[in-house]
Amino acid sequence: MKKVTNIPDGWKASTLDEITVRGSGHTPSQKHPEYWNGGIPWVSLADLSRLDKPVINETEKEISSEGLRRSSAVLHPPGTVLMSRDAGVGKSSIMGKEMAVSQHFITWNCSHHNVLHNLYLYYWLQSKKRYFERQAVGSTIKTIGLPLFRKLVISYPSLSEQKAIADLLSTWDEAIEKTERLIQAKERCLKGIVQKLIGQKCDSWPHVRTSELFDTVSEKNHPDEELLSVTQDRGVIPRRVLEGRVMSPEGSTANYKRIKKGDFAISLRSFQGGIEYSDYQGIISPAYTVLRPKTEIDAAFYRLFFKTYLFIEKYLNIAVIGIRDGKQISIPDFMSIKIPKPPIEEQKSIAGALTIAQKEIDLLKLLSEKYKTQKRGLMQKLLTGQWRVKLDMEVA
Repeated sequence: MKKVTNIPDGWKASTLDEITVRGSGHTPSQKHPEYWNGGIPWVSLADLSRLDKPVINETEKEISSEGLRRSSAVLHPPGTVLMSRDAGVGKSSIMGKEMAVSQHFITWNCSHHNVLHNLYLYYWLQSKKRYFERQAVGSTIKTIGLPLFRKLVISYPSLSEQKAIADLLSTWDEAIEKTERLIQAKERCLKGIVQKLIGQKCDSWPHVRTSELFDTVSEKNHPDEELLSVTQDRGVIPRRVLEGRVMSPEGSTANYKRIKKGDFAISLRSFQGGIEYSDYQGIISPAYTVLRPKTEIDAAFYRLFFKTYLFIEKYLNIAVIGIRDGKQISIPDFMSIKIPKPPIEEQKSIAGALTIAQKEIDLLKLLSEKYKTQKRGLMQKLLTGQWRVKLDMEVA
């Protein structure tokens, strides 16, 4: 990392090794069962989903005191900051209790020198996540070499200002967490509605081949149409709204397929999250198959039905070929499977009920994304000193 320049008034810059105690992890031998399940939390790659939150209190695996002694692993005190340097590069958290970590993690103990606030360091690591991702190398699992951590330079204000910054950023984390808990509750409720309105009636509905409801269309040579992206969480959307998450294609887009409002997009990997609906007209990668209704259907019904667990597991799964990483959707098989076709008025009635519930979830997801965007902006300003935080928590 380059040397920090233009340090704000009253701030300092040091390598992390100068103001913290850095550690790394170890893994006890799997051949010795007595090394495991001994009640000592042990952070491994199985815990990646628990990271990028301020505190980690539970782990997937535990080791024993014998495993700790025999593996050269270290028991880190509560408050220690940890970060993954392998899979999930840059994901970080703070230990809520004594823990050991696998060799895939780096740790920093801030209490030894009492110069750096651990929550401030956590947010600083989060703000540098893309930097860490760029530094990781390797073919299968990318990893960061230990030499990089010896020269990490951090700029920081006084402890009191660090705490004020961390407290301010924590309010965004709390808002994000509350919103995501509400999303989970709403999604559980939606599953119940789907089961009642679709799952309990599905077998009694007429079933027809997918090819009787949809045509596969391949309209190319429309390079002037807007470039769209197919996403599992937001459907088919303009690529411009993805905030740089997707690279624009190089060269001509004449081979890209046109998709219209009301069409669906299916990919070879759709078995992971269903089929995506398009509210836009534009062009998408030729890797996708465009489905266009050929008979009267309620698009809103199938938009929701194609994303249900019931459809993915009971119907779409029939068209999956291959195993493990080679799994994909066979389009010819998909077009031949039989899917439900309720009476059109029933489609509309069900879609109306499900759409209300789905819109609540979509609005909450937009709110969560807004909070995350605001938090990223605040981190950029506060952790560089561009914006100063007074001790009464007013942003200067």
